[in-house]
Amino acid sequence: MSTPREARDGRGERRQRDTQESNLIERVVKIYRVAKVVKGGRRFSFSAVVVVGDGKGKVGAATGKAAEVPEAIRKGIEKAKKNMMETPVVSTTVPHHVVGRSDAARVLLKPASLGTGVVAGGPVRDVLEAAGYQNILTKCLGSNNATNVVWATMDGLRQLRTVEEVADERGLSVGAVL
Repeated sequence: MSTPREARDGRGERRQRDTQESNLIERVVKIYRVAKVVKGGRRFSFSAVVVVGDGKGKVGAATGKAAEVPEAIRKGIEKAKKNMMETPVVSTTVPHHVVGRSDAARVLLKPASLGTGVVAGGPVRDVLEAAGYQNILTKCLGSNNATNVVWATMDGLRQLRTVEEVADERGLSVGAVL
């Protein structure tokens, strides 16, 4: 038998499981109880919006759906780990201001000076803290539906580019871009 920290690879040999997963930040943003109306009444299930990050620039979000809450959360976490993306963290903040959009929700992400902290509402705060931002100003515009706000925040983070990336895309030096 293998221990919980070990897993078998395809050839039946034991290998040490990557311990990186254990130090991930996992946040449950919102749990929804949804009902399906059937002949005998209502059939309830649960949907969980989950955010996972390493606190160093990698973050992912997903929804998990199941008949019970713990299973929905577990499914969401597994899905979020698979959908993690890299975001640029420039001295504990975002490199430039950006507006992320998802349906009717819009989220403004703005760089902040050191010591400001994370000025953000619930769902946005969960995403940004999991990503590792420590100083940032945000504003939710339009819809404040938790699911769409999470997706809008992820969209904003996806749009971020460092000065080096922009200079490389344009074929210029960093000084010419600034």
